Amino acid sequence: MAIRTVVWNEFVHEREEPDVRAIYPDGIHQTIAAALRQDPDLEVSTATMDEAEHGLPQARLDATDVLLWWGHKAHRQVRDETVERVAERVHQGMGLIVLHSGHFSKIFKRLMGTPCSLRWREAGERERLWTVNRSHPITQGIGSAIELPQAEMYGEPFLVPEPVETVFISWFEGGEVFRSGLTYRRGAGNIFYFSPGHETYPIYHDPAVQTVLRNAVRWAWNPAPSWADVSNAPNVPVDAAPEPIRQRGPSLHKDGEAGYQ
Repeated sequence: MAIRTVVWNEFVHEREEPDVRAIYPDGIHQTIAAALRQDPDLEVSTATMDEAEHGLPQARLDATDVLLWWGHKAHRQVRDETVERVAERVHQGMGLIVLHSGHFSKIFKRLMGTPCSLRWREAGERERLWTVNRSHPITQGIGSAIELPQAEMYGEPFLVPEPVETVFISWFEGGEVFRSGLTYRRGAGNIFYFSPGHETYPIYHDPAVQTVLRNAVRWAWNPAPSWADVSNAPNVPVDAAPEPIRQRGPSLHKDGEAGYQ
């Protein structure tokens, strides 16, 4: 069964900045999508912010197994209703891979519940991503480290919740370190944050980075049926309790009545 994968990109820098357009003439999303299509088990399409409903209407999200998210300049322009739709699909079991400056995206902050802030420097310095667990599914085919000759520095402290697992830790030429590959679980959905990918450097053309992205899609995929009613909070009547009980006090709600949310 194909893993239905959507690569979402705000698609702003490539149109406005010649330096970015020279590296990604068709957009970062197209470069990532081409790399993912090297895996025959991935069914890959793209979406951008300027499409209707940001390219992510409910029907399309319902048919998506894994969503990759790249944003930077236009985080605030993403509509809140789209963010809520994506968050609900993650809770239902859709995988989410958040890339680079997506740490400040509405969807990542919504799911993390923290500022997701960090330290940064744009100097084109060398980055070494150390593999923390070489047996992890996301790190297969990588070896002990990934070397990037030019990168934007992201440095600690990184204000995110403690992850399920730290997959990569980066060292930068200027001396900083950063937890650059983190996994999370929200509801039934798997989430992977992967920091390399500054748009003025050809990072998504790097074969090792492309391997990580393909591995991450496979890891994030939850083959179980979607947990469609994950957000429901049903009122269970007394006579529907698994064990016999009797009402022992007053209740604010009638049987079957919705709770306050």
